[in-house]
Amino acid sequence: MSGHSLKVSAVDYHTAGEPFRIVADWQDRIPGESVIDRREWAESSSELDRVRKLLVNEPRGHADMYGGFIVPPNDPGADFGVLFWHGDGYSTACGHGTIALGAWAIDSGLVNAEDNGATPVTIDVPSGRVEAIVERQSGRTTQISFRNVFSHQIAHSVELEISSGQKVSVGIGYGGANYASLNATQLGLEIVPENLTELISIGREVKWLLNDQPVAKSQGDSRLNGIYGTILYEELARSEEHLHHRNVTIYADGRVDRSPCGSGTASRIAELHQAGDLTAGMELVHDSIIGSRFLGRVEKVEERDGVTGVIPLISGIAHQTGRSEFTLDDSDELGTGFSLR
Repeated sequence: MSGHSLKVSAVDYHTAGEPFRIVADWQDRIPGESVIDRREWAESSSELDRVRKLLVNEPRGHADMYGGFIVPPNDPGADFGVLFWHGDGYSTACGHGTIALGAWAIDSGLVNAEDNGATPVTIDVPSGRVEAIVERQSGRTTQISFRNVFSHQIAHSVELEISSGQKVSVGIGYGGANYASLNATQLGLEIVPENLTELISIGREVKWLLNDQPVAKSQGDSRLNGIYGTILYEELARSEEHLHHRNVTIYADGRVDRSPCGSGTASRIAELHQAGDLTAGMELVHDSIIGSRFLGRVEKVEERDGVTGVIPLISGIAHQTGRSEFTLDDSDELGTGFSLR
């Protein structure tokens, strides 16, 4: 008879089409003084990595699966902490996950909410402390906004030559993780599903061309350095009140964000504000490659250690999609699964 060497319970959400799988019952098994310390431990733990692979790989997940392990907060000022994970490891930030966690905290009763009004959910993530603001009407969640960490532009224009021989100019910004941003019109590409294979290839190449350069190492804590993803975007419209962009974010090593990417949106808000394209009174209408949408704006302009940046506020919605208990049978020849990309 076979037995189960792993059993993991999870609840799934999606935010603007991007999955987020929440595991709440492993928090006592992830040591560390802070959330970023716990992330560092997680990256070296073969035991926890078996759990991550089980949840993210096929047949239980897919190449672009995302999720998080709930952990204790850094101090009593937050409701809980989280370690974000994906197919290649652990990230320092995740805006769509923060929105999903706001919904989960209210749905699970971890944070009490009134039937009408806004309830803050404070979360410690590896890049700092963020806040999800859950708005409800007649007992139903209608919108979730998240107030992100201090976000700023790192570089306005970095010239690269990609393998096709094309020369492109990219910006680099920080929104809890470092992102390269590339206007896809330089490549003659639209941000549409039909171009996804080419967009993945270019996004992946740009990330690795920049990842070890000095411009990718601007954060004081080296654990926040490196280029996490490439945001390929196009401008659709602009007015005095709105700036309308569509993007696809290629994160980690060729993974695709179905949402407009929360921390990437924060990075873009910081870059656009620095360039004067998004003033404090404007709203960024940020669409994804599947047509889902985040709305973002500058909540506050700040200067820290001589760097001018912003506190972004980004709004969306998350929906629960299911609950599962995932198991690994000792006799399963595929083990914790596989990935075809």
